[in-house]
Amino acid sequence: MRVYGHDHTDPEQGPLPGREYVELLGGPLDGQLYDVTDLSPAEQRDGALLITEQGAHGPGGRADYEPGNQAGRWEWRGDMP
Repeated sequence: MRVYGHDHTDPEQGPLPGREYVELLGGPLDGQLYDVTDLSPAEQRDGALLITEQGAHGPGGRADYEPGNQAGRWEWRGDMP
């Protein structure tokens, strides 16, 4: 699995030991992992607006992901400019 923020050609694009990740479900980043190791519990509850090139608003747009019903997985809520 690829970690969000790593180029697909990066040889170290996978998860690293000792880090905590959530899986992104749906939307333009579906299937990628997002590193939440340095996020506080409150930040993790809020989710994240992640920059993406593939979203509805094109390069620089953001995909909104929030914790879903399953632990360790964040669900896509839509795209934002």
